[in-house]
Amino acid sequence: MSVEIRPALPEEMEEFARVGATALAMDPALFRQMRPEWTLCAFVDGRLATTYAAWPFTQRLNGRALPVAAVTQVGTHPLFRRRGFLRTIITRDLHARHEREDAPIAILWASLAAIYQRYGYAVVTRQHRYTIEPRYLQFAVPLETSGTLRPASEEEFPLLVDLYRRFRERRTGLLHRGRALWEHNALAPAPAGGARTIAIYEENGETLGYGIYRTAPGHYPEPGPGQQLEIAEVCWLTPAAYRVFWEHLANFDLVREIVWQRAPDDDPLPYLLQEPRMLNATLRDAILARIIDIDRAFAGRGYDAEGGFVFAAEDDLCPWNAGTWELSAAPEGAELRRANASPLFRAPIGTLAQLLYGTLSATEAWRMGRLASDAPEKLRDVDRLLATAYRPWCPDHF
Repeated sequence: MSVEIRPALPEEMEEFARVGATALAMDPALFRQMRPEWTLCAFVDGRLATTYAAWPFTQRLNGRALPVAAVTQVGTHPLFRRRGFLRTIITRDLHARHEREDAPIAILWASLAAIYQRYGYAVVTRQHRYTIEPRYLQFAVPLETSGTLRPASEEEFPLLVDLYRRFRERRTGLLHRGRALWEHNALAPAPAGGARTIAIYEENGETLGYGIYRTAPGHYPEPGPGQQLEIAEVCWLTPAAYRVFWEHLANFDLVREIVWQRAPDDDPLPYLLQEPRMLNATLRDAILARIIDIDRAFAGRGYDAEGGFVFAAEDDLCPWNAGTWELSAAPEGAELRRANASPLFRAPIGTLAQLLYGTLSATEAWRMGRLASDAPEKLRDVDRLLATAYRPWCPDHF
């Protein structure tokens, strides 16, 4: 058996789509926008066995923009599984990105988190799913609002882009979007028989938010309302912009259920409703991240405080990350350099990704057994330095 690891050629991309779709039980059309140079595949005796690719994206980490490799379309044809092809591909990709000083972080949506955690990935964002009837959108705390919603047209796309850029400015996990990513997620068309609505929130002549939703016939038993409303995205720059959008949705008498698939971990709605349990909220893991170059990753994120600490990293797959490091950080910038001092804590690379994104504080990670420290009372200083303005969240699927 001859095994070759290399990018797919342009003439092999149709087979790339077919194999990937077979492995993941997806529509082959979803694979056809990938460029050959962004792929890395395993070929067995000339036959494509494993697909793998990565979009070059930019992601916000506590207000700073950092390039990331957004891994996608990973799958092995069922006849070639359990042969170690994915481990070989991931290892080669991580090493190659390190050598050419490419993106210092890889991110992905996992079909199964267990597949990737063995390669040093860790869950860094979570999302909630809401399913609520419009009549339960009643609020426990009053809020005076002077703004209004208005419908937006396709020609106002630049306005949405500007609002999204302002919304993501201080956040962690949000991606910089091109038009294709907008159309794949927030601006995806409504299902057959449905309609998509873009609502802009304005206050005193200023645009401060938007909500995008799709309505369509549901599959509900009679009697009662028969429509379903799915929220595609909510973007708010003020509490009023958020509140007015949800108050608007309370008026949909023909809607049986409002569904939001990707609410952020720190979403305000559960803290505002009179009956938050009627959200029927469920929680699941979302984005996983893998640190490729630890020094550039920690130096590239934003910090709201000044300080530093010494820690030890464990990383078998990317040995250049292993060892003792000292972080010096301030709002103006940061540096991570090799250190000879005793580390305050020791952690595997997956836990360090969670600290990097602010998913866990160092104290929380110690309590969970995800890092080791002989002086856990001193981890509070680490918590303060690595705190993020918002909980990490990524509403875009890629």
